[in-house]
This record gives sequence, structure tokens and C-alpha cells, in this order.
Amino acid sequence: MKKTNIFRAALVAVIAFAGVANAYAADFHKNIGIQLYSVMDAMNKDPKGTVEKLAEMGYKNFELVQWGGEPKVFGMDAKDFRGWANRNGVKILSTHSGIQEDPANEEEIMNKWRQLFEIQKTCGGKYFVIPSYQAEYTTAGIKQMADYFNKVGKLAKEYGLTLGYHNHSHEFTKLKDSDQLMWEYLVENTDPDLVCFELDVYWATKGNQSPVALLQKYPKRIKLLHIKDDFVIGASGTIDFENIFKQFYKNGMKDFVVEIETPQSLREKKNEDGSNYTAEQINNELLAAARFSVEYLNNAKFVK
Repeated sequence: MKKTNIFRAALVAVIAFAGVANAYAADFHKNIGIQLYSVMDAMNKDPKGTVEKLAEMGYKNFELVQWGGEPKVFGMDAKDFRGWANRNGVKILSTHSGIQEDPANEEEIMNKWRQLFEIQKTCGGKYFVIPSYQAEYTTAGIKQMADYFNKVGKLAKEYGLTLGYHNHSHEFTKLKDSDQLMWEYLVENTDPDLVCFELDVYWATKGNQSPVALLQKYPKRIKLLHIKDDFVIGASGTIDFENIFKQFYKNGMKDFVVEIETPQSLREKKNEDGSNYTAEQINNELLAAARFSVEYLNNAKFVK
């Protein structure tokens, strides 16, 4: 299949898979969230308009992106952003950001965390998720990482937040000096009262792991899910969403967010005249992917 046809095929596949006869036929009562990184450019250019569009699609929760301690939330004061989201029927669930440990400047680092936590507290979220972290994959390296997370998690708790960690695929490789997977070592060496985990089911699958098995093994540690696919949720047929959701609910958990990565095929897509897709065209297709993803989940009987 040509790259230019991948997006269209994905949309057709997900509509057929979900059995959606009418694009607006879904019951929008479900608390489906979206990581705003999925439509980052649209959020940066028109945060209010994009919030309205996502709310109209049926999204009820947002996961924010707060890189580097920026006090503004997509150019808006945190209180104003929360107010605008709430007026559109959307609540803030969590945010993604992180700060590397620096033992030589510990107080400065902890003050930066305080600033981030204060912003998230103002937004009304309950989770603060570290999306990635640089560490040496040895028992000593990951133990140091775990100790740092425990320290930051204790501070987060003072703000009424729960610190979390989001995986990619590389966390499911073995430590250099152990047969244990890095991710499992991190789970088992962080304090359950201070640190939870946001399981990205797509990246876990790409890391040759069964998300269902991980949910069964760590039922109380995984408190959030990233629902992700190759592009549009449900289109590839390679992620076992039904059994993932069933096990997640069995564990007593309920918080999840959609995340959509921009595929390289969309970045390279061309118009009929051979010109490259504009940023606006790419944004429009990402918003379309967000719409079809929420419709798939709203129509899926296994999603509550």
C-alpha cells in the first residue's frame, strides 16, 4: 500500500471494525481522555478552539503537556485553561513532564517540581506523569532512579497528586547486570504509596509484552492507561484492547487517555499536485484521527 493511502485505509478500517454507520451515532457518556500531545500543533495555535473541537468529539478528560516548568498551559493561565476546559465539559486528569535528577542542585530541582505541581494542582488534575527518564540500565542505575521517584512522589503527595511513570518499549529490556526487565525492577523498587504507573499498551506490546499479563501481575500499581495504536485507535487490529480494558476494570481502575502519534507517512504525505501536506492539513488529519478514535471507544461495548 502506498504511504499516501495509509491514513485513509486506517479510517475506513476503524469505521468498519467499530460498526459505526453514523459518525455521530456513539453514546458520548463515557469518560474518555486524550493526551493533548496528540494534537500539539493545533493546541499551540488555537487552544480554545481545539478544546472545543475535542469536547464536541466526546472527550471528557485531558492529559496535559508541561515541558520545562512553563507556567502557562498552552499560552493560558492554568486557572483560565481549567475554566475553559470545564466550561466545555472537560476535566484535567493528569499532565506529562519531568526533570532529571541533579544531586549537585537538589534544592533547585525540587523547587522546579514544586512549581510544576502547583500548576497541576491549579488545573485540577490528580496525576503527574513522567513521560521518560534517562538512566543507566543497571540495578544500581534503576535503583537510583526509583529512589528519586520516591522522593519526588512524596513531594507530589503534598500537593494532592500521585506521581506516575509512562513507558515506551525500551523499558522492557533486561538490565545489563540482571535478568529482570527494567520496567519491572522500577515497579518493584518504588513505593506503592508514592509512585504509580501509566501503562502505554502500544509500547508495551512493541516491547514484546502482554499488557494484560502486566495488568494481572501489577493490578494496583498500574492506575492509568495510554490507549494507543499505529495511528487511529482500533484500526490496526494488533492491540488486544478488549481484554486490556476488561482486566483494567477488573483491577478496579478506570482512568485512561488516548494518545495519537503522528506517523511518518502523514508527515511525508503529498497533495495530488506533488506538493507537501501543509501543517494545517496534517493537523486536520490528526483531529480526524482523534474523532474516529473516540468514536471507536464510545462504540466499543468493552469500554465503560
